[in-house]
Amino acid sequence: MSAVIPALVVMGVTACGKSTVADAIAQGIGGRHIEGDQFHSAASIAKMRSGVALDDTDRAAWLELLGALLAAAVAAGERPVLSCSALKRRYRDALRAAVPGLGFVFLQLDRAEVQRRVARRQCHFMAPELVDSQFDTLESPVAEPGVLTVDATLPVAQISRQAVGWWQARC
Repeated sequence: MSAVIPALVVMGVTACGKSTVADAIAQGIGGRHIEGDQFHSAASIAKMRSGVALDDTDRAAWLELLGALLAAAVAAGERPVLSCSALKRRYRDALRAAVPGLGFVFLQLDRAEVQRRVARRQCHFMAPELVDSQFDTLESPVAEPGVLTVDATLPVAQISRQAVGWWQARC
């Protein structure tokens, strides 16, 4: 029997579909989507808009806040689904420290598809020139426990069903 997963993080590089998939999973599980991008500081958003990648210092308070939001939602009996890049192992571990047993859905996508998606996006603060920095920062979570890896080119409904089934099998 697998460990109980109290909450999920839908993670991956920019434009992989984190928000859309997290929303679909939350609807499918009767949970609540927490949009990680809504909690970036104004300074971090300005930095990304100008084409400058965030560093560990920029992300520290943001990850702490997201972990606290997840922990509070779990404590309130909710089933939260956070959309958050969580690109490095230490970022995922910070979230795991806030919510033991936290699960991750890794939306895996290649660089060419990400560049295509970013070029089509409008009104998003992530500058297209940051795609390379996202891949440079990414530490694949594939071998970590509590991670479901999904092909992000699949239809959202299919990804959501797969993730919901995986999560329900661990509740």
